[in-house]
Amino acid sequence: MRADRTALGVLCALTALLTGSRGARVVSGQTVCQGGPEKPCYKIAYFRDMTSRVAFNEALRACEVDGGSLLSVENVSEQRHIEHLLQELSNSSTGSRAGRGPSIADGDFWIGLTRADSESTQEHGGFAHCPDLYRWTDGSVSDFRNWYYDEPSCGGEACVVMYHQPTALHGLGGPYLYQWNDDRCNMKHNFICKYEPGFPEEHVEKKKTPAVNEDESQHVMVAGTSSMLLIYVIIPTIPLLLLILVASGTCCFQMLSKRKPRTKTTVNQSTLWISKTAKSDSAMEV
Repeated sequence: MRADRTALGVLCALTALLTGSRGARVVSGQTVCQGGPEKPCYKIAYFRDMTSRVAFNEALRACEVDGGSLLSVENVSEQRHIEHLLQELSNSSTGSRAGRGPSIADGDFWIGLTRADSESTQEHGGFAHCPDLYRWTDGSVSDFRNWYYDEPSCGGEACVVMYHQPTALHGLGGPYLYQWNDDRCNMKHNFICKYEPGFPEEHVEKKKTPAVNEDESQHVMVAGTSSMLLIYVIIPTIPLLLLILVASGTCCFQMLSKRKPRTKTTVNQSTLWISKTAKSDSAMEV
């Protein structure tokens, strides 16, 4: 039997989404399982950075890719259980931050309830039938609802959030906290995933890391070392080696040039314009 996991490390809100196949998002984090192996498990995807929050369809795909579904609430007991998880998460996070304020601030959560056909309200005689058109995305037939007193407002709002605004003032229907509200499906919110009982063990079993034997690991290490040697040692020294080679070639050429014997030019005595033969005195003019 799985032990209850209530520590902050297990109840931690998810702070990141990883891009998965076909552009879908994959939630990462730990699964919260309480109440024994026959009870479902949950992941609370809370994002302090509002730019990281997602639209309804993206939250739906993220839960499905992770092996679960967007939260369906079967009854008041499960509703209270989700409230307890959020409260415990908020309290544990607040204590861990030592007076720096609560880690979970205002931010609603998508749940897996949506209006089946946003245009069919007119076909059923107006907005009076609108609440009956909402269905759970995981196929649950539960008719449990926890609407705020004047919700759903219908119109262009066809997807449902669980209010989580601890700092909001009470409305006409009392506190908004944990009540349900319909919202536009393209709005950005946190979300909660739900998993069938026994999900964590099966999930871990499917995602076991393949074993790597010692020879393979050594081969990988050798290959990695060779690559690092090539990138950081050999390649940067190539210009220096070329420079040394050119300098050596120049020096050798100069040395060979100096050792080459010089040829002396012979003087052709017959070409001198001053004759060395002395003229006779008889040849001189008086």
